Amino acid sequence: MNRFLPASLLLCLSLAAGAQTAPAAPHPQVLLHTSQGDITLELYPDKAPKSVANFLQYVRSGFYAGTVFHRAIPGYLVQGGLYTRDLQPKRTHAAVPSEADNGLSNLRGTVAVARGADPNSGTAQFFINLVDNRRLDYAGNQSSLTWGYAVFGKVAKGMDVVDRIAALPTRGLGPFANDVPDPLVVIESASVVGEAAPAGSAAPAAAPAVPSATARPAAPAKTGKARH
Repeated sequence: MNRFLPASLLLCLSLAAGAQTAPAAPHPQVLLHTSQGDITLELYPDKAPKSVANFLQYVRSGFYAGTVFHRAIPGYLVQGGLYTRDLQPKRTHAAVPSEADNGLSNLRGTVAVARGADPNSGTAQFFINLVDNRRLDYAGNQSSLTWGYAVFGKVAKGMDVVDRIAALPTRGLGPFANDVPDPLVVIESASVVGEAAPAGSAAPAAAPAVPSATARPAAPAKTGKARH
């Protein structure tokens, strides 16, 4: 029967069939090469476009090279992306609006934007959830606490490395009273999978970084069995 259809209609049907079977665009991935091993993050630009664009901006500029995971709390999270080996904060770009209401949950292995008291204060810092931290999810816009933390990706490979970081002993060091891994865990490089590695680590000419004391989710209540 198709031989009796107009050529233009056949072309439209062919294009429509192709559109239905075309594979979805792959999520970008970022490789973090750390002193404890490699971690590959899969990002969700469809769910958190601003957060992903912000993170990729730092990755592509070489910002994360030489920064550390400065916070590790077993049974909670590991956090990094701002401080150098000397635990000095780097200068950051302007803050990114929060996308915590995107429907993604802070489940084990997800990566989220660290921020201060203002939900829209996230810059370069990020954290990886070690467990299902649903209390960090968006619950409403009434306050900073109910706003939650924006998930923008997950660990695709290397969760064992994340767990290894979390298992390291911790100490107080520099501006931090506790929770700094010992030895320091350095992000030696960060690159987008499939792209050329960043040439250097140029600091952006922007506002100073948010003070670290506020750019972090509140720690869970401590118990006698908690590891520090």
